[in-house]
Amino acid sequence: MEGVKYTVGKFPLAANSRSKCNNDTDGFVKVFGDKETDRLLGCHIIASVAGKLINEAVLAMEYGAFCEDVARVCHAHPTVAEALREAHLAAYCGKPINI
Repeated sequence: MEGVKYTVGKFPLAANSRSKCNNDTDGFVKVFGDKETDRLLGCHIIASVAGKLINEAVLAMEYGAFCEDVARVCHAHPTVAEALREAHLAAYCGKPINI
């Protein structure tokens, strides 16, 4: 994938409501989308709950989702999964809502 232009969306767990409630705010979610097509290229999750979150990103990538697709999916509140939505919003729109 050398030479692919991409956007980055990042959201810190310190800004996530469920993470605050659980007193587990270390970490972040970062997603990468193709700059031209918005197709999701990859995802980094650095968090104690990464194993519970990665499945959504893998599913989106497997089915060729765009960052906009994940950003528009309803994510329950308060959940740590909202951090995925926020990161996709940042990649698609340029900034997350809740920062």
